[in-house]
Amino acid sequence: MKTLILGGARSGKSALAEKLARESGKDVVYIATAQALDGEMAERIAHHRERRPVEWLSVEEPLALANALRTHAASDRLVLIDCLTLWLSNALGIDDGLHFASEHAALLDAVNAMQHDLVMVSNEVGLGITPMGALTRRFVDEAGRLHQSLAVACERVVFVAAGLPLVMKGTLP
Repeated sequence: MKTLILGGARSGKSALAEKLARESGKDVVYIATAQALDGEMAERIAHHRERRPVEWLSVEEPLALANALRTHAASDRLVLIDCLTLWLSNALGIDDGLHFASEHAALLDAVNAMQHDLVMVSNEVGLGITPMGALTRRFVDEAGRLHQSLAVACERVVFVAAGLPLVMKGTLP
C-alpha cells in the first residue's frame, strides 16, 4: 500500500504517518529529508527523532530520495518518508536546471515501481495566497505538481487538519 499524507504545518500528518507505520507490524525505515541548517530546524528534527521507536531504522537523505527509496524498500518493511516538501526545497535550493528535474523524475519512477508499503508525508502549501517571490512561487507550483503525480501513484491519500484525517482516496485501517 502506497500512502500520501498531506496537511499544513503542525496538522498531525507526521503523527498519523508514524501511527500507520507502527500499526503495520513491519520493520520501519524512516527516511528523513530535513537538514539542521539552523537552531530552530535542529529542534524540530530532535523532536521527530525523540518520538520515533528506537527499533526503526533512520536514514537521513536530504537529496537522493529515489535512491534511498529503492535501497530500503522490501516486502517485510514499511518505508516512511518525512517530508517531501523539505526534500523539494533542498532540491530547488541547489537546482542547476537539471538536478531537480532529474531527481523529481527518479522519485516518481521509484514510487510508481514500488511494490511494497510506503507512507509519504508532505506539506500542502497551495491553499494560501500566491507568494510574491519567483522561487517561492516555483516551490508552491512544484509541490502541487508533485502531490498530483504522487496521488495518482498511491492507493491512499489523506489530508490532515487539526489532527483529523480526511481520506481523499482509499481507506484508513
